[in-house]
Amino acid sequence: MSYFRRIHSLEKFSEILSREQRWLIVINADPDAMASALALKNILSRRVQVAEIAKINTLSRPDNLAMVRYTRLRMTDFAECPPGAFDHYALTDSQPDHHPIFKRIPFSLLLDHHPLSAAPPDIPFVEIRPEYGATSTLLTEFLYNLNIRPGKYLATALQFGIKTDTDNFGRHFCDVDMRAFHYLSRFSDSNLLARISRSEFHERRLNFFARACTGLRSVGVSGRHAHVGKVDTPDILVNIADFFMRVYEIRWTAVSGRYGDMLVIIFRGDGVSRDMGALAVRAFGELGSAGGHKAMARAEIPATAAGTEEAAAFIRKRLFRHGPRQTKQSPARGTAASKGNQSVLP
Repeated sequence: MSYFRRIHSLEKFSEILSREQRWLIVINADPDAMASALALKNILSRRVQVAEIAKINTLSRPDNLAMVRYTRLRMTDFAECPPGAFDHYALTDSQPDHHPIFKRIPFSLLLDHHPLSAAPPDIPFVEIRPEYGATSTLLTEFLYNLNIRPGKYLATALQFGIKTDTDNFGRHFCDVDMRAFHYLSRFSDSNLLARISRSEFHERRLNFFARACTGLRSVGVSGRHAHVGKVDTPDILVNIADFFMRVYEIRWTAVSGRYGDMLVIIFRGDGVSRDMGALAVRAFGELGSAGGHKAMARAEIPATAAGTEEAAAFIRKRLFRHGPRQTKQSPARGTAASKGNQSVLP
């Protein structure tokens, strides 16, 4: 029994390739985009003169940087690519209307797993599989159909792309994603994958964890709040909130900090008896944007909303006043956010 479906469009795929072509794979770099681009580069390099990868964004997350380092992935910045250096362009893990830069590029090839967000693009070869949890799964299928055995670094990258976009198979995925992950395990390096996955923080951000732990305060019986002051990115608040949910006694947590002129509050809950999205709206919806789901939510309010009061005390008072209520039944998947019903999930 074959691992994957037979891709009947591969004949058309081969028709658009020729030995004299110079291809540039353009991505909005994240683990799934980078892994799928690396796989496509592997495929194209066997059939065209040049195949390179360029990113339109700057990488800062430690896991992304670790992936680049440990899989030896080579990328350039799209803005630095000399005009006329490439005559064909490919896009993976995104679509032309997802970014203004993409709209200006005459793509010849598009591979993605996101639902089609606009009219079908006028591109010679398009393969979009919205039922898949990751574009890395689609590229694993391509490799399999083309009888290309992925090397250690490519297989590990593809596994990390699937692992990341499916949130360790905790959100949208299908059986093909699971088969792809299992198939890739034949060739990948499990130690390398673990090292990339565990690269969650920069050393300079450990002091925020120290502040959060020493400043942790109870809100009710099983809730906790920590305020860490000014942060250089709200991502660290998400990391801390997720960390606190690993503590047995904590059923829900709110971690706050000041980012620019805003106070950002990240909520995490056990998803069993309390609705974090509802709490975010009740406590902060009238002051800014707030919303989310039962187990995770986010609020962003102007720092001036605290007035002369210390931010930590101001946030904690509102958490006590609007504290989480027991829910008899699971609420709807999403909680409408205030200020135009805009969802602000972290």
